[in-house]
Amino acid sequence: MRHFDLSPLYRSTVGFDRLFTLLNNAPSLETSPTYPPYNIERRGENDYRITIAVAGFSEAELSIESKENTLVVRGSKEAQSDPNARTTDRKTEILHQGIAGRAFERHFQLADHVYPTGASLEHGLLHINLVREVPEAQKPRQIPIGGTKTLEPKVVEARQAA
Repeated sequence: MRHFDLSPLYRSTVGFDRLFTLLNNAPSLETSPTYPPYNIERRGENDYRITIAVAGFSEAELSIESKENTLVVRGSKEAQSDPNARTTDRKTEILHQGIAGRAFERHFQLADHVYPTGASLEHGLLHINLVREVPEAQKPRQIPIGGTKTLEPKVVEARQAA
């Protein structure tokens, strides 16, 4: 089992607790399920897309939930009737089932300020679009260097505008 000593980083960083927790839990992530397969794409500076192979699932059998910094995708097949039941005039019997139809639940950890903007189901692929929207108050800004000037009023104005 791998263990990382992150204590030197705690001394020189502020606000990265969540990142360190993810790093400490990384060995347990190695045993995560591999079904269904997925891709994570970066489509622009602030645009991302998760594509999940969900062949055999309909829109009604899939659900996407975003809560805090976690995106959860669930799929569950409706109760299937007896595979040997009559369809039209013949019996249907599955000789080989290579298309998995089992239920799944896939979790994705999202960075701060990353939000889903939409989803679509095309040709057995579920596409989830994500965008990073950094609030104006957290974007980098220039701080003037001056003798006795204070930044207090500008910071208060920026907070009131946000």
